[in-house]
Amino acid sequence: MRSSLRVAALLGLGVTAACGPRPHIPPLPVVVPGALAPTDSSARLARRLAPLLYLQRDEWFPLDRAVAVVHPTRPIIAYHLLWHDDVMGSWIPFTVPTDEEVVWVGYSSSGAPTDLWTYWHGKILHTDWRGRGTPAIDVQWGKHGSLPRGVIESDLPRGRTLNAFYAYNYLLLPDILLGKLTRPGPSGFFHSYARYRDFSRVLVLGDSLDLVVRTANARDALAAVFGKPFSKKTPWPPETGGESTPPARTADPDRLR
Repeated sequence: MRSSLRVAALLGLGVTAACGPRPHIPPLPVVVPGALAPTDSSARLARRLAPLLYLQRDEWFPLDRAVAVVHPTRPIIAYHLLWHDDVMGSWIPFTVPTDEEVVWVGYSSSGAPTDLWTYWHGKILHTDWRGRGTPAIDVQWGKHGSLPRGVIESDLPRGRTLNAFYAYNYLLLPDILLGKLTRPGPSGFFHSYARYRDFSRVLVLGDSLDLVVRTANARDALAAVFGKPFSKKTPWPPETGGESTPPARTADPDRLR
């Protein structure tokens, strides 16, 4: 009897997983009211300040869409990134079937980058980027959390450190495997922690932007490019910095080469 119940439960779970949500990303090009022409000065600034994305070398999911949002009154640009999926939780019915992440770049009156904010699992990290050249982001394997490149890991919020997420990849392996029933994806991360921190695949975001708009509220533009539903992450960081205290520090860039 118990064996039959166990089999029935597994079959039911498999059917539930197989019926997981599917992404509905509109094909390009998409006509969006208010889209900035490539020759617009704000569009050129957004492409010039777009961060370099350093992906973990084994990243499975592609970046499907990217939108830059230039704030009309604050010297800050939001870069909304739509990854094809999240390695965890994708089998859950009615969950959002894509993975949206956001990074923000602050700039000076001369157009030089001054600040970098990243969305990191419910927290906004902030670091000073003055004099550091092109903004750069390390992108976490599978979940695509965004980190200022070379962040000092002890500055990350408790329970949201890289080594914690490395452990979650093993503790939540059944979740990852269920996700694989709903869509193509990895079976898990079975490498060392050093490799988990190997952010060596470079993606030039400035060459991958699908849209640049100038607005304080980009929800309609994002829906047009990302499709519905999408995660609707925090649109802007607070004007006083990020939620991490103290601000996230980063290592000397020369050590990362």
